[in-house]
Amino acid sequence: MTDTSLLASTLASGRDAVTLDAALIAKATQLVGDFAVNLTLAILILIATIIASRWASSAARKGLGRINAFRRDSTVLTFAVQVVRVAVLIMGLIAVLQRLGVQTTSIIAVLGAASLAVGLALQGTLSNVAAGVMLLILRPYRVGDVVDIGGVTASVQKLDLFTTQLSNASNHKIVVPNSLVLGDRILNFSGQTRRRVEIDFTVGYGEDLKQAREVLEAVGRRHDAVLEDPPVWSGVTGLLDSAVQITLHAWVNSGDWWQTQADLMQAGKEALDEAGIEIPFPHQVEVPHKGADLARLVMVTADKADDREGKS
Repeated sequence: MTDTSLLASTLASGRDAVTLDAALIAKATQLVGDFAVNLTLAILILIATIIASRWASSAARKGLGRINAFRRDSTVLTFAVQVVRVAVLIMGLIAVLQRLGVQTTSIIAVLGAASLAVGLALQGTLSNVAAGVMLLILRPYRVGDVVDIGGVTASVQKLDLFTTQLSNASNHKIVVPNSLVLGDRILNFSGQTRRRVEIDFTVGYGEDLKQAREVLEAVGRRHDAVLEDPPVWSGVTGLLDSAVQITLHAWVNSGDWWQTQADLMQAGKEALDEAGIEIPFPHQVEVPHKGADLARLVMVTADKADDREGKS
């Protein structure tokens, strides 16, 4: 009887162990299946988020492009489209984390706890974003303007969340962080509709300065791109060591500045040559003084002595 009871107890224990193992296997299988389903859905949500962000940015570009304020200034339009794209990506990433079992409250708690560390680590990046927003508000330049930033003259190609992209006359791509742009001097050559051409010419001290000024002013008035108002002006602006400096001022539209400056510089030089007005080279005049002959004699003697030493 005792043996029978022991066998029955052993069999019952075995059945319980088998039942427990089957339950654990079923639970593990269910967990793996649920995780696989959630992971698949998270991947699908991520793919859909990327597609949606591109679609939203394209739709925002088309929709905002119909508004006059955005259509006239592509800088603001590009910035707004990027904000829409980033916002859609952030919402999609939150949905992915929720599908993987991370609660929204946990996300907020983690972000709140890590905000200080992230802020310190991304101080430069966040300052670039803030500077980009300030550049959009202040509007010191727009896409297509020719600017001088930090001593670099180039055309603005793009303004995004973090950087300003420029292109110089040699078609070099220049990328400047927005924080450096906002913290430096910005010289916008295209900020006004008109610009002044200013060219310095030099003539000899023995020339007729009035005639030289009339010749240069006539050159400026004959150019098609030079505006009549303000009128062309010239004047003596410097007495240099070897020449008299005459400056020519002529106002043009901003888009005509570069070519007009080159044309007036060439035409001014040719007109002065045609009028027989000398454009002197830099030179020095030796003024005799007491003992000059003796000094030259000593120098020559010294030179000859050096030659004799070299030959010997």
